Amino acid sequence: MSERDADLQLVRRVQHGDKRAFELLVAKYQRRISRLLSRMIRDPADIEDVSQEAFIKAYRALPNFRGESAFYTWLYRIAINTAKNHFANQGRRAPTVVANDIEDQDSGVDALRMSDTATPDSLYQSKQVGLAVNRAIEQLPADLRTAIVLRELEGLSYDEIAAAMNCPVGTVRSRIFRAREAIAQELRPLLGTGKDERW
Repeated sequence: MSERDADLQLVRRVQHGDKRAFELLVAKYQRRISRLLSRMIRDPADIEDVSQEAFIKAYRALPNFRGESAFYTWLYRIAINTAKNHFANQGRRAPTVVANDIEDQDSGVDALRMSDTATPDSLYQSKQVGLAVNRAIEQLPADLRTAIVLRELEGLSYDEIAAAMNCPVGTVRSRIFRAREAIAQELRPLLGTGKDERW
């Protein structure tokens, strides 16, 4: 059974009154939603509040969920919109992301640290690259940042991102391309690549 089918089965159980099934969906996706929101919201308390509000909205909207998109794509869209509403209600735009220590990122740098072949220079270089990537992501406009996070950190397909962001696939491709270009620009000095090279 695929993940999508398993989620749909849990959704159907919730729609028939099984609250425990929703608890299973929350347990499965809470960390991913919090990680997504942490790229949009600085305050950990606000991340928790917005995450909780997104799950409440999802629970209330589940009777209308038809399964046309994957559950997590649908849930991400709710989380993104809840975050946007959070900032609109406060009368401000979403802030840029706080750069977490590179060790806290799901970037694979920890794997380099554990490797026997990793030298202090290569570890330092990897950390600098990770920090540069985080810096570049922080500076992106919210739509570009959301698209690249959903693609590169969450592993969503272009179609899933389009559904989550409620925009055409072509727009997603453009946003991801522009985000990657901005990241490449930040990395050029560190990697010694030319203007026409990415890395």
